[in-house]
Amino acid sequence: MKPIQFSREETAVLKARLRAYFRDELEVELRDLPAEMLIDFLAREIGPFFYNRALYDAQAVLKKKADDMAEAVAGLERSE
Repeated sequence: MKPIQFSREETAVLKARLRAYFRDELEVELRDLPAEMLIDFLAREIGPFFYNRALYDAQAVLKKKADDMAEAVAGLERSE
């Protein structure tokens, strides 16, 4: 599977959020390099779990829609 990669803009947003979280919740000042390393770790080690969960959720939505369409088509049947 292709590794999860973020654009520079996305990485900047993620770094800012991580740094704010560490500062506000843990009272730790997180510098840029450790923040980037943490983002890389999370993307590599934990990201696939979130990605797979999103796929399962998308599959469930598609299955429901397909079932709804099949039911709608069946409702168009004409009696003889």
